[in-house]
Amino acid sequence: MPDDGAPAGVPARVPAPRTGAGARPTGSRPGSRPSGYAVLRARGSSWLVHRRAAVVAAALAVVLFAAVVANLTLGETSVAPAEVVKVLLGQPSPDELVVGTLRMPRMVVGLMVGAALGVAGGLIQTVARNPLASPEIIGVTHGASALTVGAMTYGVTSAAVLPCLSVGGGLLAAALVYVFAWRGGLQAARFVLIGIGFSVALRSVTQLFLTKGDYLVAQQAKVWMTGSLNGRGWDQAGPLAVALLVMLPFVVWAARAQRNVTLDDDTATALGVRLGRDRLLLVITGVVLASVATGAAGPVDFVALLAPQIARRLTRTAQIPLLSSALLGAFVVTLGDLLARKLFAPTELPVGVLTAAVGAPYLIWLIARTGGGRTSAGRRRGRAGQVWGGGRGGGRGSRRVPLGRTDRGRTGSSSRSSTGSTGSTGSTGSTGSTDRSRSGAAQ
Repeated sequence: MPDDGAPAGVPARVPAPRTGAGARPTGSRPGSRPSGYAVLRARGSSWLVHRRAAVVAAALAVVLFAAVVANLTLGETSVAPAEVVKVLLGQPSPDELVVGTLRMPRMVVGLMVGAALGVAGGLIQTVARNPLASPEIIGVTHGASALTVGAMTYGVTSAAVLPCLSVGGGLLAAALVYVFAWRGGLQAARFVLIGIGFSVALRSVTQLFLTKGDYLVAQQAKVWMTGSLNGRGWDQAGPLAVALLVMLPFVVWAARAQRNVTLDDDTATALGVRLGRDRLLLVITGVVLASVATGAAGPVDFVALLAPQIARRLTRTAQIPLLSSALLGAFVVTLGDLLARKLFAPTELPVGVLTAAVGAPYLIWLIARTGGGRTSAGRRRGRAGQVWGGGRGGGRGSRRVPLGRTDRGRTGSSSRSSTGSTGSTGSTGSTGSTDRSRSGAAQ
Protein backbone atom coordinates (compact mmCIF):
# COMPACT_ATOMS: atom_id res chain seq x y z
CA MET A 1 0.00 0.00 0.00
CA PRO A 2 1.32 3.51 -0.76
CA ASP A 3 2.49 5.49 2.30
CA ASP A 4 -0.06 8.30 2.60
CA GLY A 5 1.94 9.86 5.36
CA ALA A 6 5.13 10.27 3.37
CA PRO A 7 6.85 13.65 3.75
CA ALA A 8 6.44 16.27 1.04
CA GLY A 9 8.88 15.84 -1.81
CA VAL A 10 9.45 12.13 -1.04
CA PRO A 11 7.72 9.82 -3.58
CA ALA A 12 5.31 7.32 -2.17
CA ARG A 13 6.00 3.63 -2.47
CA VAL A 14 4.50 1.98 -5.57
CA PRO A 15 3.17 -1.56 -5.14
CA ALA A 16 4.91 -4.27 -7.17
CA PRO A 17 2.95 -5.70 -10.11
CA ARG A 18 0.99 -8.85 -9.43
CA THR A 19 2.13 -11.99 -11.17
CA GLY A 20 -0.41 -14.47 -9.91
CA ALA A 21 -3.72 -15.64 -11.26
CA GLY A 22 -5.34 -12.28 -10.55
CA ALA A 23 -2.81 -10.30 -12.57
CA ARG A 24 -4.18 -8.09 -15.31
CA PRO A 25 -2.64 -8.57 -18.77
CA THR A 26 -0.44 -5.80 -20.09
CA GLY A 27 -2.29 -3.28 -22.19
CA SER A 28 -5.77 -4.23 -20.95
CA ARG A 29 -6.49 -0.87 -19.36
CA PRO A 30 -10.08 -0.17 -18.40
CA GLY A 31 -11.72 2.05 -21.00
CA SER A 32 -9.09 1.38 -23.67
CA ARG A 33 -11.76 0.02 -26.02
CA PRO A 34 -13.58 2.71 -28.03
CA SER A 35 -17.15 3.32 -26.99
CA GLY A 36 -19.73 1.63 -29.18
CA TYR A 37 -17.38 -1.19 -30.23
CA ALA A 38 -17.11 -4.82 -29.22
CA VAL A 39 -13.99 -7.00 -29.39
CA LEU A 40 -14.18 -10.35 -31.16
CA ARG A 41 -11.27 -12.72 -30.59
CA ALA A 42 -10.67 -15.82 -32.69
CA ARG A 43 -7.53 -17.87 -33.38
CA GLY A 44 -5.13 -15.44 -31.76
CA SER A 45 -6.52 -12.33 -33.52
CA SER A 46 -8.93 -9.68 -32.29
CA TRP A 47 -11.39 -7.53 -34.23
CA LEU A 48 -13.17 -4.34 -33.28
CA VAL A 49 -16.82 -4.50 -34.36
CA HIS A 50 -19.14 -1.53 -34.28
CA ARG A 51 -22.22 -2.68 -32.37
CA ARG A 52 -24.74 -0.51 -34.19
CA ALA A 53 -23.26 -1.44 -37.58
CA ALA A 54 -23.53 -5.14 -36.70
CA VAL A 55 -27.16 -4.75 -35.65
CA VAL A 56 -27.98 -2.81 -38.84
CA ALA A 57 -26.26 -5.42 -41.01
CA ALA A 58 -28.24 -8.21 -39.34
CA ALA A 59 -31.50 -6.32 -39.81
CA LEU A 60 -30.67 -5.64 -43.48
CA ALA A 61 -29.93 -9.33 -44.01
CA VAL A 62 -33.37 -10.24 -42.64
CA VAL A 63 -35.08 -7.61 -44.80
CA LEU A 64 -33.12 -8.76 -47.84
CA PHE A 65 -34.18 -12.38 -47.28
CA ALA A 66 -37.81 -11.25 -47.10
CA ALA A 67 -37.38 -9.36 -50.39
CA VAL A 68 -35.83 -12.45 -52.01
CA VAL A 69 -38.74 -14.64 -50.92
CA ALA A 70 -41.23 -12.06 -52.19
CA ASN A 71 -39.39 -11.79 -55.51
CA LEU A 72 -39.49 -15.54 -56.00
CA THR A 73 -43.09 -15.81 -54.83
CA LEU A 74 -44.78 -13.17 -56.98
CA GLY A 75 -45.01 -13.43 -60.73
CA GLU A 76 -47.40 -14.53 -63.46
CA THR A 77 -48.08 -17.56 -61.30
CA SER A 78 -47.85 -17.07 -57.55
CA VAL A 79 -45.99 -19.61 -55.44
CA ALA A 80 -46.48 -20.23 -51.74
CA PRO A 81 -43.65 -18.78 -49.60
CA ALA A 82 -43.19 -22.16 -47.92
CA GLU A 83 -42.42 -23.74 -51.28
CA VAL A 84 -39.96 -20.97 -52.06
CA VAL A 85 -38.15 -21.60 -48.78
CA LYS A 86 -38.00 -25.33 -49.59
CA VAL A 87 -36.37 -24.60 -52.94
CA LEU A 88 -33.89 -22.23 -51.30
CA LEU A 89 -32.97 -24.90 -48.77
CA GLY A 90 -32.55 -27.54 -51.49
CA GLN A 91 -35.59 -29.59 -50.52
CA PRO A 92 -37.87 -31.18 -53.15
CA SER A 93 -40.82 -29.04 -54.20
CA PRO A 94 -43.43 -29.20 -57.01
CA ASP A 95 -42.60 -25.55 -57.86
CA GLU A 96 -38.90 -26.17 -58.35
CA LEU A 97 -39.14 -25.49 -62.10
CA VAL A 98 -40.77 -22.08 -61.66
CA VAL A 99 -38.70 -20.99 -58.68
CA GLY A 100 -35.34 -22.66 -59.22
CA THR A 101 -35.08 -22.62 -63.00
CA LEU A 102 -37.01 -19.58 -64.19
CA ARG A 103 -36.82 -17.02 -61.40
CA MET A 104 -33.76 -17.92 -59.38
CA PRO A 105 -31.03 -16.97 -61.95
CA ARG A 106 -32.54 -13.52 -62.50
CA MET A 107 -32.76 -12.93 -58.77
CA VAL A 108 -29.16 -14.10 -58.16
CA VAL A 109 -27.85 -11.74 -60.84
CA GLY A 110 -29.79 -8.88 -59.25
CA LEU A 111 -28.36 -9.65 -55.81
CA MET A 112 -24.77 -9.70 -57.03
CA VAL A 113 -25.21 -6.60 -59.18
CA GLY A 114 -26.70 -4.63 -56.29
CA ALA A 115 -24.02 -5.74 -53.83
CA ALA A 116 -21.22 -4.89 -56.28
CA LEU A 117 -22.66 -1.44 -56.99
CA GLY A 118 -23.16 -0.72 -53.29
CA VAL A 119 -19.54 -1.52 -52.45
CA ALA A 120 -18.24 0.32 -55.55
CA GLY A 121 -20.14 3.46 -54.62
CA GLY A 122 -18.87 3.33 -51.06
CA LEU A 123 -15.21 3.04 -52.13
CA ILE A 124 -15.38 5.82 -54.71
CA GLN A 125 -17.19 8.16 -52.33
CA THR A 126 -14.60 7.43 -49.65
CA VAL A 127 -11.68 8.32 -51.92
CA ALA A 128 -13.36 11.42 -53.35
CA ARG A 129 -14.72 12.47 -49.93
CA ASN A 130 -17.90 13.52 -51.69
CA PRO A 131 -21.35 11.89 -51.43
CA LEU A 132 -22.02 12.83 -55.07
CA ALA A 133 -19.12 10.72 -56.37
CA SER A 134 -20.65 7.50 -57.69
CA PRO A 135 -19.74 5.36 -60.73
CA GLU A 136 -22.59 6.74 -62.84
CA ILE A 137 -21.79 10.36 -61.93
CA ILE A 138 -18.04 10.27 -62.63
CA GLY A 139 -18.32 8.36 -65.91
CA VAL A 140 -17.32 4.81 -64.97
CA THR A 141 -20.58 3.13 -65.98
CA HIS A 142 -20.82 5.32 -69.07
CA GLY A 143 -17.35 4.22 -70.15
CA ALA A 144 -18.34 0.59 -69.66
CA SER A 145 -21.56 1.21 -71.59
CA ALA A 146 -19.83 2.94 -74.50
CA LEU A 147 -17.37 0.11 -75.11
CA THR A 148 -20.00 -2.60 -74.60
CA VAL A 149 -22.56 -0.97 -76.90
CA GLY A 150 -19.85 -0.43 -79.50
CA ALA A 151 -18.99 -4.12 -79.38
CA MET A 152 -22.66 -5.10 -79.61
CA THR A 153 -23.06 -2.83 -82.62
CA TYR A 154 -20.33 -4.70 -84.43
CA GLY A 155 -21.79 -8.14 -83.65
CA VAL A 156 -20.11 -9.11 -80.36
CA THR A 157 -22.80 -10.69 -78.17
CA SER A 158 -20.88 -13.31 -76.20
CA ALA A 159 -21.80 -13.46 -72.50
CA ALA A 160 -18.14 -14.09 -71.65
CA VAL A 161 -16.67 -11.23 -73.74
CA LEU A 162 -19.06 -8.39 -72.91
CA PRO A 163 -18.25 -8.26 -69.15
CA CYS A 164 -14.54 -8.08 -70.00
CA LEU A 165 -15.18 -5.20 -72.37
CA SER A 166 -17.23 -3.46 -69.68
CA VAL A 167 -14.37 -3.72 -67.21
CA GLY A 168 -11.97 -2.34 -69.81
CA GLY A 169 -14.25 0.59 -70.63
CA GLY A 170 -14.82 1.43 -66.96
CA LEU A 171 -11.10 1.31 -66.16
CA LEU A 172 -10.27 3.49 -69.15
CA ALA A 173 -12.89 6.10 -68.20
CA ALA A 174 -11.74 6.11 -64.55
CA ALA A 175 -8.10 6.46 -65.59
CA LEU A 176 -8.90 9.49 -67.76
CA VAL A 177 -10.91 11.13 -64.98
CA TYR A 178 -8.17 10.40 -62.43
CA VAL A 179 -5.41 11.82 -64.64
CA PHE A 180 -7.28 15.01 -65.52
CA ALA A 181 -8.39 15.56 -61.90
CA TRP A 182 -4.89 15.11 -60.46
CA ARG A 183 -3.14 18.41 -59.72
CA GLY A 184 -0.59 17.59 -57.06
CA GLY A 185 -3.37 15.73 -55.27
CA LEU A 186 -6.95 14.57 -55.69
CA GLN A 187 -9.44 17.37 -55.05
CA ALA A 188 -12.99 16.19 -54.50
CA ALA A 189 -14.83 18.95 -56.36
CA ARG A 190 -12.52 18.77 -59.35
CA PHE A 191 -12.81 14.98 -59.44
CA VAL A 192 -16.62 15.10 -59.56
CA LEU A 193 -16.82 17.91 -62.12
CA ILE A 194 -14.39 16.27 -64.52
CA GLY A 195 -16.22 12.99 -64.08
CA ILE A 196 -19.50 14.66 -65.03
CA GLY A 197 -17.87 16.06 -68.16
CA PHE A 198 -16.60 12.65 -69.19
CA SER A 199 -20.04 11.16 -68.50
CA VAL A 200 -21.65 13.55 -70.98
CA ALA A 201 -18.98 12.87 -73.59
CA LEU A 202 -19.18 9.09 -73.22
CA ARG A 203 -22.97 9.17 -73.40
CA SER A 204 -22.64 10.96 -76.74
CA VAL A 205 -20.25 8.26 -77.96
CA THR A 206 -22.79 5.60 -76.97
CA GLN A 207 -25.55 7.36 -78.90
CA LEU A 208 -23.26 7.53 -81.91
CA PHE A 209 -22.78 3.76 -81.80
CA LEU A 210 -26.54 3.27 -81.59
CA THR A 211 -27.17 5.35 -84.71
CA LYS A 212 -24.52 3.50 -86.71
CA GLY A 213 -25.58 -0.03 -85.78
CA ASP A 214 -28.31 -2.39 -86.90
CA TYR A 215 -31.86 -1.55 -85.86
CA LEU A 216 -32.49 -4.77 -83.90
CA VAL A 217 -29.09 -4.59 -82.20
CA ALA A 218 -29.75 -0.95 -81.33
CA GLN A 219 -33.07 -1.86 -79.71
CA GLN A 220 -31.39 -4.56 -77.61
CA ALA A 221 -28.65 -2.15 -76.64
CA LYS A 222 -31.18 0.49 -75.58
CA VAL A 223 -32.91 -1.97 -73.26
CA TRP A 224 -29.54 -3.02 -71.88
CA MET A 225 -28.53 0.62 -71.30
CA THR A 226 -31.48 1.21 -68.99
CA GLY A 227 -30.25 -1.54 -66.67
CA SER A 228 -32.38 -4.62 -67.07
CA LEU A 229 -32.51 -8.10 -65.58
CA ASN A 230 -34.84 -9.42 -68.28
CA GLY A 231 -33.57 -12.65 -69.76
CA ARG A 232 -30.69 -12.97 -67.29
CA GLY A 233 -29.76 -16.56 -66.49
CA TRP A 234 -26.94 -18.69 -65.21
CA ASP A 235 -24.82 -17.69 -68.22
CA GLN A 236 -24.55 -14.19 -66.74
CA ALA A 237 -24.59 -15.28 -63.10
CA GLY A 238 -21.61 -17.65 -63.41
CA PRO A 239 -18.98 -15.17 -64.74
CA LEU A 240 -20.27 -12.48 -62.38
CA ALA A 241 -19.91 -14.77 -59.37
CA VAL A 242 -16.35 -15.68 -60.37
CA ALA A 243 -15.41 -12.02 -60.76
CA LEU A 244 -16.84 -11.13 -57.36
CA LEU A 245 -15.01 -14.01 -55.69
CA VAL A 246 -11.76 -12.78 -57.22
CA MET A 247 -12.43 -9.26 -55.93
CA LEU A 248 -13.46 -10.42 -52.43
CA PRO A 249 -9.92 -10.24 -50.90
CA PHE A 250 -9.51 -6.72 -52.25
CA VAL A 251 -12.84 -5.71 -50.71
CA VAL A 252 -11.78 -7.12 -47.33
CA TRP A 253 -8.55 -5.13 -47.58
CA ALA A 254 -10.48 -2.03 -48.64
CA ALA A 255 -12.68 -2.23 -45.54
CA ARG A 256 -9.55 -1.62 -43.44
CA ALA A 257 -7.72 0.70 -45.84
CA GLN A 258 -10.58 3.19 -46.10
CA ARG A 259 -9.89 4.24 -42.51
CA ASN A 260 -6.46 5.50 -43.59
CA VAL A 261 -7.83 7.32 -46.64
CA THR A 262 -10.10 9.46 -44.47
CA LEU A 263 -7.02 10.95 -42.75
CA ASP A 264 -5.56 14.22 -43.98
CA ASP A 265 -2.26 14.12 -45.87
CA ASP A 266 -0.07 15.38 -43.02
CA THR A 267 -1.44 12.91 -40.49
CA ALA A 268 -1.18 9.99 -42.93
CA THR A 269 2.42 10.90 -43.77
CA ALA A 270 3.32 11.13 -40.09
CA LEU A 271 1.83 7.67 -39.50
CA GLY A 272 3.70 6.18 -42.46
CA VAL A 273 0.58 5.53 -44.55
CA ARG A 274 1.06 5.41 -48.32
CA LEU A 275 -1.96 7.52 -49.07
CA GLY A 276 -1.52 7.70 -52.84
CA ARG A 277 -1.20 3.94 -53.21
CA ASP A 278 -4.21 3.23 -51.01
CA ARG A 279 -6.38 5.72 -52.88
CA LEU A 280 -5.41 4.30 -56.24
CA LEU A 281 -6.12 0.71 -55.18
CA LEU A 282 -9.47 1.68 -53.67
CA VAL A 283 -10.48 3.45 -56.88
CA ILE A 284 -9.43 0.46 -59.00
CA THR A 285 -11.39 -1.92 -56.76
CA GLY A 286 -14.51 0.22 -56.97
CA VAL A 287 -14.21 0.70 -60.73
CA VAL A 288 -13.79 -3.03 -61.38
CA LEU A 289 -16.82 -3.89 -59.25
CA ALA A 290 -18.99 -1.26 -60.97
CA SER A 291 -17.81 -2.32 -64.44
CA VAL A 292 -18.45 -6.03 -63.80
CA ALA A 293 -21.95 -5.23 -62.54
CA THR A 294 -22.58 -3.04 -65.58
CA GLY A 295 -21.48 -5.80 -67.94
CA ALA A 296 -23.91 -8.26 -66.36
CA ALA A 297 -27.06 -6.13 -66.15
CA GLY A 298 -26.31 -2.81 -67.80
CA PRO A 299 -25.95 0.51 -66.00
CA VAL A 300 -28.43 0.29 -63.11
CA ASP A 301 -28.28 3.95 -62.13
CA PHE A 302 -28.25 5.51 -58.68
CA VAL A 303 -27.80 2.27 -56.71
CA ALA A 304 -24.15 3.14 -56.05
CA LEU A 305 -25.24 6.63 -55.02
CA LEU A 306 -28.09 5.63 -52.71
CA ALA A 307 -26.78 2.57 -50.89
CA PRO A 308 -23.56 3.92 -49.26
CA GLN A 309 -25.12 7.11 -47.93
CA ILE A 310 -28.22 5.40 -46.54
CA ALA A 311 -26.05 2.71 -44.93
CA ARG A 312 -23.85 5.36 -43.32
CA ARG A 313 -26.85 7.20 -41.93
CA LEU A 314 -28.27 3.98 -40.51
CA THR A 315 -25.04 2.85 -38.85
CA ARG A 316 -23.76 6.32 -37.83
CA THR A 317 -20.16 5.30 -38.41
CA ALA A 318 -17.20 7.49 -39.38
CA GLN A 319 -16.58 5.51 -42.58
CA ILE A 320 -19.03 4.02 -45.05
CA PRO A 321 -19.82 0.45 -43.87
CA LEU A 322 -19.16 -1.76 -46.88
CA LEU A 323 -21.13 -4.76 -45.62
CA SER A 324 -24.26 -2.72 -44.95
CA SER A 325 -23.77 -0.89 -48.24
CA ALA A 326 -23.60 -4.21 -50.13
CA LEU A 327 -26.72 -5.55 -48.39
CA LEU A 328 -28.61 -2.33 -49.03
CA GLY A 329 -27.57 -2.28 -52.69
CA ALA A 330 -28.76 -5.85 -53.14
CA PHE A 331 -32.05 -4.98 -51.42
CA VAL A 332 -32.62 -1.93 -53.66
CA VAL A 333 -32.07 -3.93 -56.86
CA THR A 334 -34.18 -6.88 -55.67
CA LEU A 335 -37.08 -4.69 -54.57
CA GLY A 336 -36.79 -2.55 -57.69
CA ASP A 337 -36.96 -5.60 -59.93
CA LEU A 338 -40.05 -6.84 -58.09
CA LEU A 339 -41.82 -3.49 -58.46
CA ALA A 340 -40.77 -3.20 -62.11
CA ARG A 341 -42.44 -6.55 -62.82
CA LYS A 342 -45.65 -5.99 -60.86
CA LEU A 343 -46.53 -2.28 -60.99
CA PHE A 344 -47.34 -2.21 -64.70
CA ALA A 345 -48.10 -5.90 -65.28
CA PRO A 346 -48.20 -7.51 -67.77
CA THR A 347 -45.58 -5.00 -69.02
CA GLU A 348 -42.19 -5.51 -67.36
CA LEU A 349 -40.05 -2.40 -66.94
CA PRO A 350 -36.26 -2.50 -66.66
CA VAL A 351 -35.07 -2.29 -63.08
CA GLY A 352 -32.98 0.77 -63.94
CA VAL A 353 -36.17 2.74 -64.58
CA LEU A 354 -37.33 2.22 -60.99
CA THR A 355 -33.93 2.97 -59.44
CA ALA A 356 -33.63 6.13 -61.54
CA ALA A 357 -37.10 7.25 -60.51
CA VAL A 358 -36.08 6.98 -56.86
CA GLY A 359 -32.45 8.07 -57.24
CA ALA A 360 -33.02 11.25 -59.25
CA PRO A 361 -35.03 13.04 -56.51
CA TYR A 362 -32.52 11.84 -53.95
CA LEU A 363 -29.68 13.32 -56.02
CA ILE A 364 -31.49 16.66 -56.24
CA TRP A 365 -32.07 16.64 -52.48
CA LEU A 366 -28.42 15.73 -51.83
CA ILE A 367 -27.13 18.56 -54.03
CA ALA A 368 -29.48 21.03 -52.34
CA ARG A 369 -28.45 19.79 -48.91
CA THR A 370 -24.71 19.99 -49.58
CA GLY A 371 -25.02 23.46 -51.05
CA GLY A 372 -23.35 22.74 -54.38
CA GLY A 373 -20.91 20.16 -53.15
CA ARG A 374 -19.96 21.89 -49.87
CA THR A 375 -21.34 20.08 -46.86
CA SER A 376 -22.27 21.61 -43.53
CA ALA A 377 -19.13 20.08 -42.03
CA GLY A 378 -17.08 21.84 -44.70
CA ARG A 379 -18.78 25.15 -43.91
CA ARG A 380 -17.99 24.66 -40.23
CA ARG A 381 -14.36 23.98 -41.08
CA GLY A 382 -14.32 27.07 -43.25
CA ARG A 383 -15.66 29.24 -40.43
CA ALA A 384 -13.17 27.71 -38.03
CA GLY A 385 -10.37 28.50 -40.48
CA GLN A 386 -11.47 32.13 -40.71
CA VAL A 387 -11.49 32.42 -36.93
CA TRP A 388 -8.09 30.76 -36.72
CA GLY A 389 -6.62 33.09 -39.32
CA GLY A 390 -8.18 36.32 -37.98
CA GLY A 391 -6.02 39.21 -36.84
CA ARG A 392 -5.50 40.16 -33.25
CA GLY A 393 -7.34 43.42 -33.71
CA GLY A 394 -10.61 41.73 -34.56
CA GLY A 395 -11.69 44.58 -36.83
CA ARG A 396 -12.91 44.20 -40.41
CA GLY A 397 -9.81 45.82 -41.85
CA SER A 398 -7.29 43.97 -39.72
CA ARG A 399 -4.70 41.85 -41.48
CA ARG A 400 -5.15 38.10 -40.97
CA VAL A 401 -2.00 36.52 -39.58
CA PRO A 402 -1.67 32.93 -38.37
CA LEU A 403 -1.70 32.80 -34.62
CA GLY A 404 1.52 30.82 -34.37
CA ARG A 405 3.48 33.46 -36.28
CA THR A 406 2.23 36.26 -33.97
CA ASP A 407 3.06 34.17 -30.89
CA ARG A 408 6.54 33.44 -32.19
CA GLY A 409 7.09 37.14 -32.87
CA ARG A 410 5.99 38.07 -29.41
CA THR A 411 8.11 35.36 -27.82
CA GLY A 412 11.16 36.48 -29.72
CA SER A 413 10.62 40.14 -28.83
CA SER A 414 10.17 39.24 -25.17
CA SER A 415 13.38 37.24 -25.14
CA ARG A 416 15.34 40.05 -26.86
CA SER A 417 13.94 42.68 -24.50
CA SER A 418 14.79 40.63 -21.45
CA THR A 419 18.32 40.03 -22.73
CA GLY A 420 18.86 43.69 -23.50
CA SER A 421 17.58 44.83 -20.15
CA THR A 422 19.78 42.36 -18.32
CA GLY A 423 22.91 43.45 -20.12
CA SER A 424 22.32 47.19 -19.60
CA THR A 425 23.15 49.11 -16.43
CA GLY A 426 21.02 52.18 -16.98
CA SER A 427 17.44 52.95 -17.71
CA THR A 428 18.36 54.24 -21.18
CA GLY A 429 19.63 50.83 -22.31
CA SER A 430 16.56 49.10 -20.95
CA THR A 431 14.26 51.56 -22.72
CA GLY A 432 16.13 51.20 -25.98
CA SER A 433 15.98 47.40 -25.89
CA THR A 434 12.26 47.57 -25.16
CA ASP A 435 11.70 49.91 -28.10
CA ARG A 436 13.66 47.65 -30.41
CA SER A 437 11.65 44.62 -29.24
CA ARG A 438 8.39 46.47 -29.87
CA SER A 439 9.47 47.50 -33.36
CA GLY A 440 10.45 43.92 -34.08
CA ALA A 441 7.06 42.68 -32.92
CA ALA A 442 5.31 45.27 -35.09
CA GLN A 443 7.29 44.14 -38.12
